[in-house]
Amino acid sequence: LDVSSMDTWNFFYTCLVSLWLHRFYIYSAVAFGISLWIIIQFSTAKTKKKVTERTGDKLVNGYATLQAKEVYVAGVKIFYGSQTGTAKRFAKGLAEAVISLNLPVEVINMGDYDPDDCLAEETTSRNVCVFLVATYTDGQPTESAAWFCKWLEEAANDFRFGKTYLKGLRYAVFGLGNSVYVDHFNTAGRNTDRWLWMLGASRVMTRAEGDCNVAQSKHGSIEADFEAWKAKFLSRLQALCRGKKKPCSGKCKKGKCKSSGKQNKESSDHEHQNASEYENPEVEELFETSSEEEGDAEEAGGTNSVVDVEDLGNIMSHMKKAKVPLFQRGENCQVFVTVRIDGLICFLFSGYRLIGSHSGVKLCRWTKSMLRGRGGCYKHTFYGIESHRCMEATPSLACANKCVFCWRHHTNPVGTEWRWKMDQPEMILQEAIENHQNLIKQFKGVSGVKADRFEEAMTAKHCALSLVGEPIMYPEINCFVKLLHQHGISSFLVTNAQFPDEIRNLEPVTQLYVSVDASTKESLKRIDRPLFKDFWQRFLDSLKALSEKQQRTVYRLTLVKAWNVDELKAYADLISLGKPDFIEVKGVTYCGESSASNLTMANVPWHEEVVHFVQELASLIPDYEIACEHEHSNCLLIAHKKFKINGEWCTWIDYGRFQELVREHERSGGSQAFTAADYAARTPRWALFGSGERGFDPLDVRYQRRNKARDISGC
Repeated sequence: LDVSSMDTWNFFYTCLVSLWLHRFYIYSAVAFGISLWIIIQFSTAKTKKKVTERTGDKLVNGYATLQAKEVYVAGVKIFYGSQTGTAKRFAKGLAEAVISLNLPVEVINMGDYDPDDCLAEETTSRNVCVFLVATYTDGQPTESAAWFCKWLEEAANDFRFGKTYLKGLRYAVFGLGNSVYVDHFNTAGRNTDRWLWMLGASRVMTRAEGDCNVAQSKHGSIEADFEAWKAKFLSRLQALCRGKKKPCSGKCKKGKCKSSGKQNKESSDHEHQNASEYENPEVEELFETSSEEEGDAEEAGGTNSVVDVEDLGNIMSHMKKAKVPLFQRGENCQVFVTVRIDGLICFLFSGYRLIGSHSGVKLCRWTKSMLRGRGGCYKHTFYGIESHRCMEATPSLACANKCVFCWRHHTNPVGTEWRWKMDQPEMILQEAIENHQNLIKQFKGVSGVKADRFEEAMTAKHCALSLVGEPIMYPEINCFVKLLHQHGISSFLVTNAQFPDEIRNLEPVTQLYVSVDASTKESLKRIDRPLFKDFWQRFLDSLKALSEKQQRTVYRLTLVKAWNVDELKAYADLISLGKPDFIEVKGVTYCGESSASNLTMANVPWHEEVVHFVQELASLIPDYEIACEHEHSNCLLIAHKKFKINGEWCTWIDYGRFQELVREHERSGGSQAFTAADYAARTPRWALFGSGERGFDPLDVRYQRRNKARDISGC
């Protein structure tokens, strides 16, 4: 190597040795530099964040851009139900006051609003909803608010909506009433508040009640009552706009709000209603119950207590001798009715109209659906009934079973024999039709109701004797069925297969059902929980009696996952015993939590699982095939091949022809017989299994409820 190369190498070598000898200082310098850079970056980010929070901006690529502050209240919607114009005037006055706070406001007449379509949208709108509700005659809401309140009541008591359907909706209620009518004072406002709470909505402040009775009004007049409430509401609204306090959850106790954060001075004097008032929604005095009254209610057992007829002992013996009514007759028992047997028993019937002492009628949700052109029930798909013209009723609210999936939660009485004062069939039918028509009338003018179907619905064409209980227990069931036919009403009678003699003695009905909830003695006992000790023999005898019938017969199979879905061969054996014309297979409907049953949503089969079960069952019964499907009800129909005529299914019913045949039968004293084939009609393509419509009538429009998870519960 030359001298220059050696000098270069020596220089680099000397530098490397120097770096190695002073490596500690170098490492320290590098660490100090990195630490300093991190501190500078952190300080800069923190400063930008403070500026952003203070100015309401956000950062994009390191620069601050303008952004509106978080909106706690997007606007106010004021709903009013008015008869004389007072509530409407209050609504306009409140709207003007809200506008002065620079908030959007909308005033809505309840009569022009469809809660079924729109109310759930308020759960995410960040609006505050105000309800100004007047109480009219006999504690009812005004005519314009009748449908809104009716829908709210039914939704609050319908397990399909659930306790969180309106979670996120914030509301306040001001009721208008007159304390002169002490029994009905502000009933509409109280009920509206209660039903909203039951559906999961949150109060922003306590309900207030205006009083037209000057002598009793807290502030001297209803106008002054409203002005006092309005001032508190506006103060509360301003607090909400600032985001200082969460809305009241309804779970406050003894006037102390659990909401997090400091209470601002304007709202600290608000007393929040005790949530325990709503833990039992059947309590009559919802807001003014004293401790003494609560004690009396507890001593009485509460409205949810149910005592089996078999367990009444001496009380029942006395009742048999006295022949007291099973139920107190009530003209307008919409929410609940108290049943007194020596003053000891209470039963709950949500939405029922009671008839006489042991009968009832109720409007089916499919009747309402078809009135609005949103589709009919599975009977419409399978058999061609007009769901909007179907009356759901029963001449016997009592039952001999306590089925685990009973959607009435065993709020009806149970018994093995008729023990009550009997009402005449003529009276039962007359009042059933009248009550049914009154229930239909409530839909007049309701948004979406088809005028032609409303007019048709006023004349019942079908009667589903399946509301609750065991209709065949009624001693005059044959006379009642004949009266139905004389009125041109077809009869669909359901029995729980515990009364074989009554089945044999039954006069012709349009279609006779037997519930086959299990296929073995053990599973039937576990699922139906029958009261008869010889329940299994009664069950088998009932199926044999069904096989002797000449008119249409149906097995109803309710599938309960993990309970009765693995008994295919046993089901096939029962089908060969009863030889039904049709077999309906339906997934169990989950009816919500109940102390009477331990079923959960896990026991509800998916529709695909029901289809698989039906396909396997059909393969074991060579005389039958799958005919129809109603996906929305989680239900399929297996039909006997004799109803497949020239390659076309004829599961529908010619109702006019049936009425002709039954009249001839009665005129001949029973000698003129007829069979199911004599009044069969062709099934339309859309109703068949495998069709693209999946059993939904194309003349109607499928409606999916907003904010609702997939419905697998059936009808």
